[in-house]
Amino acid sequence: MNTSLLRSVTAPGRVNLMGDHTDYNDGFVLPLAIDRACTVRVTDATNRDEVRASSAQLDGLVRVAVDGTTTPSTVEPAWGRFVAGVVRVLVDRGASVGPADLHVDTTVPVGSGLSSSSALAVALTLALGGDGLDRTDAARVASAAETLATGVPGGLMDQLASLFGRTGHALLIDCRDASVTPVAIPTSVAVLVVHCGVPRTLVGSEYASRRAECEAVASALGLAALRDATADQVLEFPRARHVVAENARVLATAAALPRGDLSVLGPLLLESHASLRDDFGVSTPELDTLVDVLVTSGAAGARLTGAGFGGCVVALAQRNHADDVLAKTTLRYRAATGIDPMGFVARAVDGARRVD
Repeated sequence: MNTSLLRSVTAPGRVNLMGDHTDYNDGFVLPLAIDRACTVRVTDATNRDEVRASSAQLDGLVRVAVDGTTTPSTVEPAWGRFVAGVVRVLVDRGASVGPADLHVDTTVPVGSGLSSSSALAVALTLALGGDGLDRTDAARVASAAETLATGVPGGLMDQLASLFGRTGHALLIDCRDASVTPVAIPTSVAVLVVHCGVPRTLVGSEYASRRAECEAVASALGLAALRDATADQVLEFPRARHVVAENARVLATAAALPRGDLSVLGPLLLESHASLRDDFGVSTPELDTLVDVLVTSGAAGARLTGAGFGGCVVALAQRNHADDVLAKTTLRYRAATGIDPMGFVARAVDGARRVD
């Protein structure tokens, strides 16, 4: 067997600074690719008609037919469904997927709301032949594969963030046309990410029902998506009210971020969290406590990030105070909940790429 290295691909996770549950409503989001990534190493295996995958962090050996006939939902271990999903989507698009051995290595915390699954899907897409696609098409392949793997219909934000990341920048993404505009993050501002200690999973959560509620309101208003709604139109619809207000907050955050104006940015984050908690109903007591503790500890503002239901909080602080904020947050959150949080200062990095 020839086991020479063919290529190695890395795809970063992301933290969403502003704009949750807006992506599947054709709205705006403001994520950044972070210095936590999924790497896939590919070696050839020309004597087989399958893709095999193993992982340093995930259990089991995955085996998937190269012709796309393996049904993703049947694959065990469950993380192998992403391999099957990518293979099927690529084959359906006319690509030829050759036999290969894959080794997956990830530093994106699973169940954190930092897009560990999308980083995996993007890395697999590029590793298995999608590197010939333009980046927007690669994002669509990864997104479709992720839906096949999980059964959860997602937006395109996570995959675009992983592919279009730029060092020192957040990304203003218009989810209607998938356009991406880099937004500079001043060196005076630190982006803090803290896990509340409660894993987040979209499978079995209320994510799909929230999406359906948004689509129902848009349809009742005769709109293609809630992107097109006004604040007056959605006053009586809490889920839609969040989406309309959140889109405005994304644009306001993107305008204030390059100036490093924490007096504007902090309140925007807190408004977003309150909206996600009260109107969209996706927060938890742990996330609420963590937001409060971060602000008490010196952050300018904080909000849950990702879909909610657990996972991480994102906060902004002056860079020269960031370590102190994290240290105080750890002590106070532990005292309040009995849970040890995991926190770090996120560094905005370049998007998915070959590293061999």
